[in-house]
Amino acid sequence: MTYNQGIISHGNNNHFSNIAIGADARASKTAPQNSAEPATGPETRWDLGIVTILSEELRSVIDALHLDRHKKPNGLYFYQGEHTAPGATLRIVATQTQSQGQRSTMAALENLRRHYNPRLWALVGIGGGIHDDHARIGNVIVSTDVVYYESRKINPRGDTRRRGEHRQAPAQVVHAVNAYFTDHGTPACINGQMTAHAGDQYEVYPGVIGSGEAVIADRASDVRTYLTTYHEKVLAVDMEAGGLSQYWQENSVHGTDNPGWVVIRGVSDNADEEKGHSHHELAARNAAHVLSRLLPYLC
Repeated sequence: MTYNQGIISHGNNNHFSNIAIGADARASKTAPQNSAEPATGPETRWDLGIVTILSEELRSVIDALHLDRHKKPNGLYFYQGEHTAPGATLRIVATQTQSQGQRSTMAALENLRRHYNPRLWALVGIGGGIHDDHARIGNVIVSTDVVYYESRKINPRGDTRRRGEHRQAPAQVVHAVNAYFTDHGTPACINGQMTAHAGDQYEVYPGVIGSGEAVIADRASDVRTYLTTYHEKVLAVDMEAGGLSQYWQENSVHGTDNPGWVVIRGVSDNADEEKGHSHHELAARNAAHVLSRLLPYLC
């Protein structure tokens, strides 16, 4: 309780809250109704916000970066922690979308922005490889280029013309990824992290990601044909990177610094008739491990 002997106003524009007027008056300080959690300001920005789609992907990120579960008052779950990199301690937060696809990804990014305001976004998990030489199962694609392939015009007699939208990450992220491959070679070769694959090596390549709403399980798919014709360095496909690049593009008009972004996809299948779930954990863990090795360059 707060006790006062009254309040005097000398004019002008005065604002009082939680006030009591008169001798022996008492005021109780209470939170205003429907108050939202305070926005995170630039001085408290987190270093990295990670978006995952599948539970295997989130578990892999949690294990690789040693994150702890945190529940917000509004019921949202995040996984946060600190990671020591050369010369810095990084504050990292991860979340999982409610569903697959571009729209849910954009909602997850908005939640990260509102609660943590990270300096960098990373989309981490699995993807389908469409390049036989580079995107073999277990390999990892690090992408700062995304081609969204869903935009199209359907003409009479079923003639479909796709209209690709190509977006690139900010220059500083591209430079960081280039520096990683300069130091480690292209491809970078990394020993397997899972016990069953500890004696194996997988390869990490820079490349372009094709993104849309389709789950591709057909080697003869017109989407595969379109993407490899559009850009010969499209190495893998997913269902979320287009939403990430679009969200970044539309938020670049704000006065505050817009986060950079990067996509890291472990290849879990070859987007063909053999597509399944058996390699999800392998691909997710490889992608999360590559993220941990990229952190000194990205943050």
